[in-house]
Amino acid sequence: MSDVVRIKKIIDEAYDTKTFVFDWDAETKPGQFLMIWIPGVDEIPMSISGMRGREKSITVKNIGEATDAIHGLREGDPVRIRGPYGNGFDTSSSNILVIGGGVGTAAVMPLTETLGCDMIIAARSDRDVIMEERAKACSGNVMIATDDGSRGFHGNAVQLMREAVASKRYDRIAACGPEVMLFFTYKACEELDLECELSLERYMKCGAGVCGCCVMDDSRVCKDGPVFNKGQIAQLTEFGQSKRDACGRLVKFR
Repeated sequence: MSDVVRIKKIIDEAYDTKTFVFDWDAETKPGQFLMIWIPGVDEIPMSISGMRGREKSITVKNIGEATDAIHGLREGDPVRIRGPYGNGFDTSSSNILVIGGGVGTAAVMPLTETLGCDMIIAARSDRDVIMEERAKACSGNVMIATDDGSRGFHGNAVQLMREAVASKRYDRIAACGPEVMLFFTYKACEELDLECELSLERYMKCGAGVCGCCVMDDSRVCKDGPVFNKGQIAQLTEFGQSKRDACGRLVKFR
């Protein structure tokens, strides 16, 4: 079942990334996602990037035809959505380190805002850093990492995570970002004997576990995830190795 909402506010997060705010009464959890329908173009999954009462939001990086169409929307325009779908993050403890890589920062921002926990925002450069002020409004410890050193820590998210956990013991890591970042975050957590929850991304057509395009081994990312814990990830042999295309065919990363 889908709903029609109207965009009430648009926030420019970066040169290629915008947040679209709307009112919606559905109950949501940090880590869940929506299916966004752009008539005549496509229907795509988008993480919920904000959930303050009735006010919800999605954050969209312009990377293709569907996201370009969303970027063309204006305040007051209608949007058709389905959801919320998927499992969210565990919110039972606030002693966690949240990591957002690139636009994946949007997917974990509701968790940081819910718990007020420590956070790492990682990006390629200063111009790609998003939602820093939102994070600082609810967290007393926000760390920035950029690949080129143009802002904050000179290095990637996993390198900064290793420094952070060396000075403070966390109950677990919660992260969303490019799969290569998540893969090495998982490997680091294995090495450090640290629990983790990772929000994974796969091609999704239905969002309800029917189409099979998001299958990893015997798990459906849209229904069994997108958030997986350390034990579940250990069983996913395709994680960090391959994905499926729009036709469901397996495509190796390397």
